[in-house]
Amino acid sequence: MLIQNFGCRATQADGAALEGLLEKQGYQAAGAARTADLVILNTCTVTSSADDDVRKSIHRVHRENPEAQILVTGCYAQRAPEELSRIPGVTWVVGNSHKTGIPEFLAAPYHGQILVGDISEATGFLSSPVDDAFGDRTRPNLKIQEGCNNPCTFCIIPTVRGRSRSMPLAQVLTELGALAGNYREVVLTGINLGRWGREAGFQSERRMRLSDLLTVILRDTAVERLRISSVEPMDFTDELLDVMAASPRIARHVHAPLQSGSDSVLKRMKRRYRVRHYEDRLMRAHALMPDAAFGADVMTGFPGETDAEFRETSELIQRLPLTYLHVFTYSSRPGTPAADAADHVPHPARKERTRLLRDLAAQKNLEFRRRMVGRTLSAVTLDNGKALTENYLNVELATPRAANQMVDLRIGAVTPAGLSEAGALTVLAS
Repeated sequence: MLIQNFGCRATQADGAALEGLLEKQGYQAAGAARTADLVILNTCTVTSSADDDVRKSIHRVHRENPEAQILVTGCYAQRAPEELSRIPGVTWVVGNSHKTGIPEFLAAPYHGQILVGDISEATGFLSSPVDDAFGDRTRPNLKIQEGCNNPCTFCIIPTVRGRSRSMPLAQVLTELGALAGNYREVVLTGINLGRWGREAGFQSERRMRLSDLLTVILRDTAVERLRISSVEPMDFTDELLDVMAASPRIARHVHAPLQSGSDSVLKRMKRRYRVRHYEDRLMRAHALMPDAAFGADVMTGFPGETDAEFRETSELIQRLPLTYLHVFTYSSRPGTPAADAADHVPHPARKERTRLLRDLAAQKNLEFRRRMVGRTLSAVTLDNGKALTENYLNVELATPRAANQMVDLRIGAVTPAGLSEAGALTVLAS
């Protein structure tokens, strides 16, 4: 068998867990699709280009290995199962609603089967630690939360992943306890991580929040460094920020999705905060952790976004202490309220706004990196011969070091894509 994962860390975690389940059933991993008798495509559907990638992959697998059985699962399968089932070569389409049952489905004599149900009824989820998004094998990601209850008008995720649900505390501690013996840094992740423990009926000794979870992890596990992935701005409570700032075992890294710096756009998106709320949370975090990395997701070209609204976003980003951005061009998703809007922004304007924000992000990141020159930063060594600082900067090492080690690095210079350790030969960034 071969499992191909598309998209975010959560999808990667689903795929790793599914691979583990299938190996227990006797399946063996294949090196390539052309030699596999079963190919599973674990899909993303957050943008139209993600859908295109999946369809192209199905056609390629079927062309290279027409005898292989193809099972399509994940978010695209949950959203448009009939569409996928019509593609030549597809044997099964299994939505996220039925993903945990894939080993049983494969053992039964089903062909041409669509297995998709109401994802809002799901109570559990697949999760297994996975490599870093860039392929590094020294910083595993552990998904401890699944689904989302937010009503954002542009987003298909609640429809394809269901309502928010959390990994039980005991399981979180067990997973982290096992990882702590093998890795220096572990990344906690989720679809809406800040909602961990919030659902009704969640089983724990008491009513817990993410801040409480971090306190227990620090007390009961030996993880050297814990990195917190994206958390919605309204979930960056004072308690959470205080816990993050107080412990040297939590990476100095805050990622809070922004989407837009215009209140009128945020209102149309049905985001649950306004610019003043976002600015308050980020500035409090910056006051507590002035040398931290501060990241944001930003969308350009949301339906109806005017030049003036875009300028509001650009001006907000300019004045905030953001150190990097993930900039996305709006992509219409069938089934979302925004897809039915009458005032879509022309594609050339969307792309130009994306370019402008990426240029701004590059300048802010360069300024942040320049501030680090001459300082000593804590970092974990990676398996690509570099290191990642606790404030999310890549460092070229002056001398080779074994991967998966916690080190203190004296920063010598800025490089085109990061920093270099003092003593390393490098080409300076302009």
